[in-house]
Amino acid sequence: MTKNCHNDYKMKFSTDEEYPDLLKHNNHMSKYYPLKDMTEKEQEQLIADHFLFDKPISPLLLAAGMARDWPDARGIWHNDNKTFLVWVNEEDHLRVISMQKGGNMKEVFRRFCVGLKKIEEIFKKHNHGFMWNEHIGYVLTCPSNLGTGLRGGVHVKLPKLSTHPKFEEILTRLRLQKRGTGGVDTASVGGVFDISNADRLGSSEVEQVQLVVDGVKLMIEMEKKLEKGGSIDDMIPAQK
Repeated sequence: MTKNCHNDYKMKFSTDEEYPDLLKHNNHMSKYYPLKDMTEKEQEQLIADHFLFDKPISPLLLAAGMARDWPDARGIWHNDNKTFLVWVNEEDHLRVISMQKGGNMKEVFRRFCVGLKKIEEIFKKHNHGFMWNEHIGYVLTCPSNLGTGLRGGVHVKLPKLSTHPKFEEILTRLRLQKRGTGGVDTASVGGVFDISNADRLGSSEVEQVQLVVDGVKLMIEMEKKLEKGGSIDDMIPAQK
């Protein structure tokens, strides 16, 4: 296949449909920003603020062609508040993100669901929808995301709990996973972790988000008890 051939197969949408201004839809989005039009300084700042993806460096991703013709056909949509974003052609064709500071997971999840519905409505006008299979759910690039394709993450500071010998066991029992706030394969800095659901298959989106809400709430209670010098042995949950 020749260079840029993936652009030749793009669906023939009008400019407004291909890069829609979703301010018309519940103030979800403002504008599309092509990666190739950004300065290096702009990219670095957006990456540092956790709003933009970086160029892949993993040998596995490079071997799979993920960086082919970089940065052509890559970009980001986001609203003015940067609480709703869509990454275009990073690892998946689209990665939809709803985020905000604070602990209102219900608001974040609602914005996520409404935004997804609006995006799919545009696709369905052209007889296209998200790729879905009754057996494995939504089909994404990484097999670990098969199912709901949903990762609900919370940045939380757990300096005491994270050094407890049963921290890993607690995460496993709650069906949660941890990573640094810099993304996959990054370490925690200052005891701050990105805690998210470990499963994508076998439960619904609502159930997976609820696991995160309940699990993070429990871990914060454990952290507070450890800060006071108490024991958390009686707080360790049963396996979910």
